[in-house]
Amino acid sequence: MNRAISFAFGVVLSGTSVTVGLANEPPECQTVRIGSGGWTDNIIQDALAINVLHGLGYNPVETELGLNVLIEGLKNNDLDVHFDYWSPSSDSLMKPYIEEKSIEVIGANLTGTKYTIAVPTYAWEAGLKDFADLAKFKDQLRGKIYGQSAGSDSNNIVLSMISKNDFNLGNFELVESSEQVMLSQVDSAIKHKEYIAFIGWAPHPMNSKYDMKYLSGGDKYFGPNYGSATVYTVARKGLSETCPNLGRFLKNLTFTVDMENALMTQYLDNGADPILASRKWLKENPSVLDGWLQGVNTVDGKLGLPAVKAYMMSQ
Repeated sequence: MNRAISFAFGVVLSGTSVTVGLANEPPECQTVRIGSGGWTDNIIQDALAINVLHGLGYNPVETELGLNVLIEGLKNNDLDVHFDYWSPSSDSLMKPYIEEKSIEVIGANLTGTKYTIAVPTYAWEAGLKDFADLAKFKDQLRGKIYGQSAGSDSNNIVLSMISKNDFNLGNFELVESSEQVMLSQVDSAIKHKEYIAFIGWAPHPMNSKYDMKYLSGGDKYFGPNYGSATVYTVARKGLSETCPNLGRFLKNLTFTVDMENALMTQYLDNGADPILASRKWLKENPSVLDGWLQGVNTVDGKLGLPAVKAYMMSQ
């Protein structure tokens, strides 16, 4: 489809700086379909983005899906964006789509993370310090590793280790559940001083709530440095070209471990609504919007930063 493009330039002078307004965002770009994996960090990422998108005049719609279905949704143009592609742990799922150019990588949005198997500190101090130690503690662990929802990248990694009998895990069982159910099992085990091996990651409040340690030796599967990862924003093919203003915002949108930890704690421990908690955080930390909204306008071509700040104050 051919689209006539017009550039309506509005110039605002402030000292020696010049801000140039862009044309209105095309109507087909104004509903933003966000794919969520349902993980706590992803919920917080989405909530922050949703607040800003509302302030810019977009209509964000969040849908929670299994990761495999979510990726297919991006490929098939049923979704626009996903903020929680962890690399290298999710590479086996994502890279085929990226390499065939059916999904667009917008850019990195978070660094300084961890993602691998963890145990309570008392189990680590007893000698369960490495992936190679898991089989030695099979009886204490009841032959189980607790994971997330079916189809998640971490579950696929553990299932691969079990099927290949790596680390002598061939007789282990992966317990698949939601993040919340997995953490309830961790909570119960720690209260009773029982051994448990589970998928842990940072940022997440579990790191401050529980006295826990990450296992070494899993570099082949989770990556080096205890699954140190870079988190990327990915989008449907061609989003940045067809929706340049939205693409610019998504490119600018980055998070920090401290930011996500603070909001996840409010959500998990205090029962806060993630949208409201994120909006409150943005009101208290408005400087983050300066970078997120650099060169970004509202859907009708006005300057984005003052519009979003005004929206936040009105809510």
